[in-house]
Amino acid sequence: MSTARDQILDTMCELLELQGYHATGLNQIIKESGSPKGSLYYYFPGGKEELSAEALSRVGLVVLNRIRQHLNTIDSPAQAVRDFIVNIAHNVEASGYRAGGPITTVAMETASSSDRLRLECQGIYTRWQDAFAAKLSSPDAPDEVAHALAGVILAAIEGGIILCRTSRSQKPLLNVADAMAILIDQRR
Repeated sequence: MSTARDQILDTMCELLELQGYHATGLNQIIKESGSPKGSLYYYFPGGKEELSAEALSRVGLVVLNRIRQHLNTIDSPAQAVRDFIVNIAHNVEASGYRAGGPITTVAMETASSSDRLRLECQGIYTRWQDAFAAKLSSPDAPDEVAHALAGVILAAIEGGIILCRTSRSQKPLLNVADAMAILIDQRR
């Protein structure tokens, strides 16, 4: 059973991804979550910034679990990463190019105005990068190389999502998927 707190968080997660931090107002969150105004301040006395940080944390964990689960289903690191990125491309298209990049939107808006949200986004990106690096680690490649390549993969995914959304096409992410597979295979 979903609590009022969960409804508020779920609503905030959706709104942050679809319209960003600055365009999301507390009245809209209350209305769309179906929660009384007092419950928002009861559960999140720090207001919008606290609510946003918790929503980002929740989304970041969901994505982290997806990354880990997907990468663990395929033995080949190149194929696992490629398929993961292709799946993102399909999901971005299925959303009508409205979704994809739940952390990116907030990170770009708040990195210079909110240390709390910047640090939350940084921590999420670090955990995602670590998950990719774990898949790329091998006796043939030092951990530093795997971690650096994981950072490139993450940056390419985030940039690819932005390009998909602006071009309303899967093509940028499909190109990223193919390029990352080639790059991973060539590192050996």
